[in-house]
Amino acid sequence: MKCKKCGERAAIKMPQHNMALCREHFLEWIPQHTQRVIEKYHMFTPKEKILVAVSGGKDSLALWDVLQRLGYQADGIYINLGITDPQSGLTYSAKSKIFSQQFADQHGLKLHVVDVKETYGESITEINQRSTRGRAKPCSICGLVKRHIMNQIAHDEGYHVLATGHNLDDEAATLFGNTLNWTVDMLKRQSPLLPAMPGFARKAKPFCRIYERESAAYALMRNIAYVYEECPFAGGARSIQYKKLLNQLEKRSPGTKMNFYVHFLKAQAELFGEEKTAIPLEEHCPICGQPTHSGQACAFCRLVGADKK
Repeated sequence: MKCKKCGERAAIKMPQHNMALCREHFLEWIPQHTQRVIEKYHMFTPKEKILVAVSGGKDSLALWDVLQRLGYQADGIYINLGITDPQSGLTYSAKSKIFSQQFADQHGLKLHVVDVKETYGESITEINQRSTRGRAKPCSICGLVKRHIMNQIAHDEGYHVLATGHNLDDEAATLFGNTLNWTVDMLKRQSPLLPAMPGFARKAKPFCRIYERESAAYALMRNIAYVYEECPFAGGARSIQYKKLLNQLEKRSPGTKMNFYVHFLKAQAELFGEEKTAIPLEEHCPICGQPTHSGQACAFCRLVGADKK
């Protein structure tokens, strides 16, 4: 197997792109491919400030690395959720924080760190125990908290866009699930880019056309240390099952995931019309000031009990 660019021995084979590349040319290709995606969907420009949501995992750290190699003004934000494995008691979040901070220090980059328990009095695990009495996984609570904090930091610190490390596998699995259930509202909103609204930063997914296998290979070839373990609450998640099914299809027919996602984006306007991908919220939470559906305390402030203080 030889590199398509130089003819030397290839380090990675990418049948979905009908090519193989050596280490040198693969490490050039990932930033080039990412730049094409950024330009195609008009995500941001070199003059804009970018806040990268980092988790300590391969995708977010690889994205941060690519953006800084491309010359973008990209800082990071790590949210310490205080997630612990209910079986072993090991602190998953603490380990993730180490890798995030290590990467920032090695490259001289700025990392905002928000500790949920220090800031709001309870960790995600504790909030979940209180609000659901431990009957459910904290995934929905986790998502609500992360979205609120990331948006707050982006707004307060003057960032133009919030970038996340969602890869093609993530996007295809989300699309697959929303299509199976015909979750129309979510299908309307699924996009590589969500526009800014008053109080909300623009949201971009520069890795939306990068396979998970490619981002993992990039991280390894760039010697990026990252946390390998999945969140202890991820087991049994539907998205993981959807990824397994899509991987089976991809193995039989390389490029299936890319075609599924890209063709959906092309058909989206025809299917749902030229509607806005986000609903403007004209009211503001009287506690945190973030946009909400009413003038009352937002879901986040109610969750952390800020409305009772």
